[in-house]
Order: sequence, then C-alpha cells, then structure tokens
Amino acid sequence: MAIKKMITVDGIEVPFKASATVPRLYRAKFRKDIFKDFAALKDSVDESDEKESGLGIESLEVFENIAWTMAKHADPENVPDNPDEWLEQFNTFSIYEVLPQLFELWGLNLETQAESKKGLAQLTAR
Repeated sequence: MAIKKMITVDGIEVPFKASATVPRLYRAKFRKDIFKDFAALKDSVDESDEKESGLGIESLEVFENIAWTMAKHADPENVPDNPDEWLEQFNTFSIYEVLPQLFELWGLNLETQAESKKGLAQLTAR
C-alpha cells in the first residue's frame, strides 16, 4: 500500500509517495540501496548541527536523490527525469524542514508493509 503526503518545499506544495516500489526505483536510478542510504543520512543528521550546516555534500546528495525518487513516484508526469532538473524549481530550502517529513513518510510506509506481512502470515497459517 502506497502512502502519499504533500510537503511544502520552498513554498511549493510537492507530493511525495512511499511504497514498496521506491527501493527498486532508487536502485535502478542510482545503483544504491535506499535502506542503507536512509540509515546513513539519519545518522548524519543526528550528528550535525542545523545552525552550522554540518551535513556533508554526500549526505545532501543522498537527501536530494531520495526526495526526487519519492516525488517522481508520486507525480511521474510532472517531475523531470533527473534530480538536477527537479531541484531547479526551488530556490533554497532547509533540509532540516523537509527531511523529518520524509523520514516520517518512509516510517509509515514501513509500518504499513509490516502490518501487511503480519496479516498475510496469519492468513497463510490457517
């Protein structure tokens, strides 16, 4: 089951979508594991200081790639085919405002998947 959420980015309402398809889309585009990247990004954010802009360039790129993937999944017709073009529509925005909402959306998606698996296990056990 997919979960969709509107998040304001630089004053623009942007739809983001999380589902079981996102890891596959991310891997196909970036040749990386979104689960590992999300975990590393969370660690970087937890260790950084928003006021000192302590996130490294790698973490920012991971954030942009994840955000683009979830936006593209939510609105494939209107989101450009590469993250650079998508990012061009924004001036500047705080990763610290957007990222927690993406973490929340991703977490809700994982909870939904876990519940679905639990329900399936109960059905097949009968």
